[in-house]
Amino acid sequence: MTKSLVISLFFALGILAGILDLLPGFFMDNDFSTYALYFLMFLVGVEIGADKNALNAIKKFNLKILAIPLSVVIGTLAGAAAVSPLLSGISLRESLAVGAGFGYYSLSSVFISKISGETLGVIALISNISREIITLLFAPLLVKYFGKLAPIASGGATAMDTTLPVITRFSGKDYAVIAVFSGLLLTLLVPFLVTIILKA
Repeated sequence: MTKSLVISLFFALGILAGILDLLPGFFMDNDFSTYALYFLMFLVGVEIGADKNALNAIKKFNLKILAIPLSVVIGTLAGAAAVSPLLSGISLRESLAVGAGFGYYSLSSVFISKISGETLGVIALISNISREIITLLFAPLLVKYFGKLAPIASGGATAMDTTLPVITRFSGKDYAVIAVFSGLLLTLLVPFLVTIILKA
């Protein structure tokens, strides 16, 4: 949860710096978010390549393990579609794109901001941070009422990193590898699904 709070703090500081015009002109006149996106994609690649447990999970489990991230994708997009009519000013496509972040707020919000503007990017950031925080706070209740796979589904892409400790603690060590695999696959899907949804 500390990581989420730090991210939120930097986001708030960025808004404040923009409102108060604290940054030099060259910083505002150049599109540094594109370079930040490239760097983020590089770091994602490094993280995935270095995580031997995630790659070994494919060998350890049979194809049934694919049902977990697939269920997360279907459930998340179905939920985003269901609430879309209740959100004024946000189209079905935009709602689906926000949902397709699967909790990966840093990457999905940058992608969405580049394609559809800062407003939807902020909505994606808040939505996906909320998903992570809900998983961190309510993992024991999710396990109690919905089963041991529930925190993995709730965590989405974050199940491979920030929410993994609470998943391991309340679902058990046996579910750690499943969480890493599901989070890894969802992380890989985020840039593709968000782009396809918004540009289709």
